[in-house]
Amino acid sequence: MIEQKYNELISGLEKVISQEEKIRVRKAFDQAIELYKDKTLPTGDPAISHYLEVGRIAVSEIGLRASTLIASLLHGMVLENDDALGKIKLEYGHDVAVILSGFRKISQLPTSRLSYHSDPFRKLFLSLVEDIRVVLLKIAHRLYDVRHQEQIDPEHLKRFIHEVKYLYIPITHRLGLYTIKAEFEEKVMRFEHPEIFESIQNKIKASKDIQEAFMKSFIGPIERELLNHELASTIKWRTKSIPSIWAKMKDQNVEFEQVYDLFAIRIITKSVLKKEKEDCWRAYSIVSDLYPPNPKRLRDWITTPKASGYESLHTTVKAFEDKWVEVQIRSERMDQVAEKGQAAHWLYKDKPEKKDAEEWLNQVRDVLENPDQIQFDAYKRGNRKEGEKIFIFTPNGDLKQLPGGSTVLDFAYEVHTQVGSNCSGARVNNRIVPIRHVLQNGDKVEIITNKKQTPKHDWLAFVATERAKSKIKRYLKEEELKEAEFGKTLLLRKLKNWKIVYSEDIINHLVKHYKTTTSIQLFHDISTEKIDLVELKKHLVALSNEDKSAAKAHDQGLPVEAKSAVKQEGKDDYLLIDDSISNVNYKLAKCCNPIPGDDVFGFVTINTGITVHRVTCPNASRLKERYSYRFLKVKWKESKENPNFQAAIRVVGIDTLGLVGEITKLISNDLKVNMRSIAFDTRDGRFVGKIVLQIKDTDHLEQLIHRIGKVQGVEKVSRLD
Repeated sequence: MIEQKYNELISGLEKVISQEEKIRVRKAFDQAIELYKDKTLPTGDPAISHYLEVGRIAVSEIGLRASTLIASLLHGMVLENDDALGKIKLEYGHDVAVILSGFRKISQLPTSRLSYHSDPFRKLFLSLVEDIRVVLLKIAHRLYDVRHQEQIDPEHLKRFIHEVKYLYIPITHRLGLYTIKAEFEEKVMRFEHPEIFESIQNKIKASKDIQEAFMKSFIGPIERELLNHELASTIKWRTKSIPSIWAKMKDQNVEFEQVYDLFAIRIITKSVLKKEKEDCWRAYSIVSDLYPPNPKRLRDWITTPKASGYESLHTTVKAFEDKWVEVQIRSERMDQVAEKGQAAHWLYKDKPEKKDAEEWLNQVRDVLENPDQIQFDAYKRGNRKEGEKIFIFTPNGDLKQLPGGSTVLDFAYEVHTQVGSNCSGARVNNRIVPIRHVLQNGDKVEIITNKKQTPKHDWLAFVATERAKSKIKRYLKEEELKEAEFGKTLLLRKLKNWKIVYSEDIINHLVKHYKTTTSIQLFHDISTEKIDLVELKKHLVALSNEDKSAAKAHDQGLPVEAKSAVKQEGKDDYLLIDDSISNVNYKLAKCCNPIPGDDVFGFVTINTGITVHRVTCPNASRLKERYSYRFLKVKWKESKENPNFQAAIRVVGIDTLGLVGEITKLISNDLKVNMRSIAFDTRDGRFVGKIVLQIKDTDHLEQLIHRIGKVQGVEKVSRLD
């Protein structure tokens, strides 16, 4: 029986297989008999029959050839190491080795969480294989499984159906293997919803004679009219598949008998290229004269073909008994393009952004349906491009997408920030590796953490993802600020011991002296002992002695009142914001727009120096609660140049003719104030306006608000943050 099955299989390949290939196939068959001689299927049949049937599906139903047939016969081998694979390559050729290696690789992927990650998993699945025949052999194998469910235990069958639903149905759709796709869909529905499947199937069977009679009556008039108009064509019809009918029942919320378009026919005209469109529209005219069309269901992809190149006329017409029939009209050339060319069904139903890892599959579609053109070398997947995405499994089977070249540490930060910060290594495919280990597509990774582990500067040298880099930098910056706070406390204590009065002038001098970018860095270097406190003390003592000498000489030339003023100002621990300060970076906060006269404070930021906020700023309490150690006392100092500052006011009142003009005239002409922007919104006889101004200080602003408030129709004027 086995020999007979083998001979039938070979006879089907007789015209497309060489004598050399036939010898290799026979050798593989003999080896398979030896490999599986002691194994049987649950039905009692010899195990070799399973491998022969998978090979038959691959050859007869998918259109594959000798190399895949050999792989079908041998895919049950245990390939323990590269030596075993090398032996296969030596005996059966490179292609067979590649197919078997790829088949083993994708068979080991965990699929328990497939329904939650169907799109990324499909991309991973397709990106792992070098040769399309790996995927096609897997499809043939799963098709065998769903056809012989009695040979599979319930738990494995449930997993196989799950894979078929979320992985193999979309792939067969993209490959154009519509017959296999339809069978997969029916098997899935029969497994998941057996009662509904049986019910619809019985109704179709019960109405088979009625359906045929109906379609014969429907098509008959069309055939006669096409003949009368001398329009050569063929007509095909079908009842839609059970899963398709059920989908329509759910979408339309109707029973089987009320499905909108249960039947579909295709009119294929035998037209020369120049008359294709004309003949299609003639056929449409004939159909629409016989049966009233639904104008909302007309799709004209002949006048304007789809971007994919698909050309066809689609319409839905009402036949007798108020039954709807979908009619597709196209030429033989259009039909061939739609069924076999670049305008395959998968392309014009899918969104382009889903095709990145699957684009290579569409090249083999025409090859699959035209076996004489098979040249598989042209359709093998190339090497992975630099920067291409990889997919990594968590221990639970979830998928994480990372850029190529990512390490264990990148994956850890992708899972969670704390996991990344405490990462000390990982188990990759059950093998312990360091945090620098570069991950490969499809790896299963379990992170190992240690509470004593913390991010280091050298981590930045080998992580690949922006997420990991930013998290590491943020941690290091926070640690730097903590060190800086300790360094500041240490310096203050030392200054007190040295009898040196702390002031911002001293800090600014030390920043310059030690060539640090900010005072934060200065304090950090003190904390980490990069700056020697003994040397710092010597420098400050020498500087203090110089200052005392200079101050003494200066005081001798000043009146008593001036000396008192100098001494008084030296007591204040304030940052005076004016043009005389050139070595401290500061800016006015945009959240509250402080101006001279406002009570303000300084906040030390990480990257931009000091930001000055109003004490009433909405952010003040939050900043003080979290970062009180970064607050500085600040006060305004009168400037000789009278610079302008930005402030915004809100004006509310009754909308009257010319009011806006009166306000702007008052601001510009009378008060001589520049306006940066102005916006007024009127509704139900009232207005709300926002004006951004250039003013000198709070007194100037208060005077302006007071004057605008006296304009007729203005009810309220207030300052905006």
